[in-house]
Amino acid sequence: MGALQRLLGSLLLSSALLCLVEGNVHYYDFVLKEANFTRLCRTKSMLVVNDSFPGPVIRVQKGDTVYVNVQNQGDYGLTIHWHGVHQPRNPWSDGPEYVTQCPIEPGSNFTYEVIFSDEEGTLWWHAHSDWTRAGVHGAIVVMPSNETGFPFPEPDGEEIVVLGSWYYIDNLNEVVAEDVEEGSDTPRSDCYTMNGQPGDFGLCSNDSTYRWQVEYGKTYLLRLVSAVMNAELYFAIAEHSLTVVGLDGAYVKPIVTDNIMISPGQTMDILVTANQSLGQYYMAARQFDSVRPDDQEYDKSNVTAILEYKGNYTTPAYPIYPSTLPSYEDLLPAIEFTNQIKSLASKDHPINVPVNITTKMYIAVEMNNGSVIEGSDDVTVALLASLNNISWVDPTTDVLLAYYRNMSGFYASDFPDFPPYMYDFVNDNLPDNTEVTVKATKVKVLEYNEEVEIVFQGTNTINASENHPMHLHGFSFYVVGSGFGNFDNVRDPQSYNLVDPPKMTTVSVPMKGWVAIRFKASNPGVWLWHCHLDRHFSWGMSFVMIVKNGGTPETSMREPPPYMPPCTDSPTIRLRPSHKFSRTGK
Repeated sequence: MGALQRLLGSLLLSSALLCLVEGNVHYYDFVLKEANFTRLCRTKSMLVVNDSFPGPVIRVQKGDTVYVNVQNQGDYGLTIHWHGVHQPRNPWSDGPEYVTQCPIEPGSNFTYEVIFSDEEGTLWWHAHSDWTRAGVHGAIVVMPSNETGFPFPEPDGEEIVVLGSWYYIDNLNEVVAEDVEEGSDTPRSDCYTMNGQPGDFGLCSNDSTYRWQVEYGKTYLLRLVSAVMNAELYFAIAEHSLTVVGLDGAYVKPIVTDNIMISPGQTMDILVTANQSLGQYYMAARQFDSVRPDDQEYDKSNVTAILEYKGNYTTPAYPIYPSTLPSYEDLLPAIEFTNQIKSLASKDHPINVPVNITTKMYIAVEMNNGSVIEGSDDVTVALLASLNNISWVDPTTDVLLAYYRNMSGFYASDFPDFPPYMYDFVNDNLPDNTEVTVKATKVKVLEYNEEVEIVFQGTNTINASENHPMHLHGFSFYVVGSGFGNFDNVRDPQSYNLVDPPKMTTVSVPMKGWVAIRFKASNPGVWLWHCHLDRHFSWGMSFVMIVKNGGTPETSMREPPPYMPPCTDSPTIRLRPSHKFSRTGK
């Protein structure tokens, strides 16, 4: 089988190269296997790419194509997703498990074709199976085209900082799978990391704290990636201003700030000028906790790295800590920062906000209770999550293959445009009937080039309202509005920003609030919407969109590659609890 896969992979590359007319082609090998890492005084084995945590950086120029040969030498199946890459007409290489492919089995390999189009800035890649992305992730750098260059003075240098989560647990996937099976809560991280290290405030971590060396007077492009599993973070650099110029692979109007809030899945491009006294300064991050104040079960670690100046000076006893880093439960700085984000909307980087909306959806984002079957008769209450009261269940064959081959019985095409009933979504005392959800495999079907508006409505079901970073595969979208309370479909659209709304791939739905997004369904294929808090994703907070083909080959989904990982019984730990459900939800 290995020789056959290599032959098919070679044929794929050869045929693709014949068709390329623009952009460069790059090749990477990702070897996934277990490696030992010591953090917080303990050593554990963890699946990583090329023996590194975080994994290797992919570097391209706008419009390039990358072939990544993923060799799985681990113990369970997995997939890789190229977060923020639109993959025009090519869902076959998008990566989410049981949505666009089945797992790459242990001892096998699969070559992804990653097609870049209009993205520019910083993106990232990560495993899209179970909680494997805790150790399997890395940055993607997309340089601007030679014709346009940066929309700001070219920096003197760059630095990549990847924020991550660290767990003492060796067998994290098994523990999470058991928790989901039982309907109980999932593990909290034991600390956060910067470029794989907890920093000076972590146990046994002082000698390994990540350091970034700078020269006085120079300006650097900091590429910040949040690979954190289940939390939004505040980030600041002591006594240095941050100028945010990019978000999720698109440029924004410069925002000068002392701190930022970044959600899991988001990436930011930030200009930092080394204009302070020669010395050492902490880069620090801590959790922004948006749940109710009495819930204190979250990771309170403060992760740090050190920005240190080159030159002759007396090394301080301790670096300076950022006084501008907000506290864990301080809501206002997050609101103030996100409200400033606007698209650059320039001649070289124009925007095109849909205005002729043909499909409107109003999606309630809910935490729920459901029933888990234990043995033959016992039923217990389980934690679930849903969108419009549908809690997603992975099919046994991926949705893309079932759609392409017109296979029935794997999904239903009736994901609802609205909640099953309306109520005061943000009330503190909701009735019990708002907590119950339906488990099903439902998709939303869109015609090619439909102009879509989705309002995500945060809810307070089971008294568990918090921010939900919602991520869309295959597209960027425009965030045209947001607010607190219940969305008013008469009043709130009057305040939409249709001039320079931010263009994003991951947006945070505010606790007890709403966010409105728009996009044009111009990328045919099968694409996933999901919350990027992995605990919520594991509980079912996702749905799938199918965008139908247009009328020409150029507006239709590409043919599948010669080889796709087969859908077989896999040793992958599948987060598919034994709840009672149907594919249709009926």
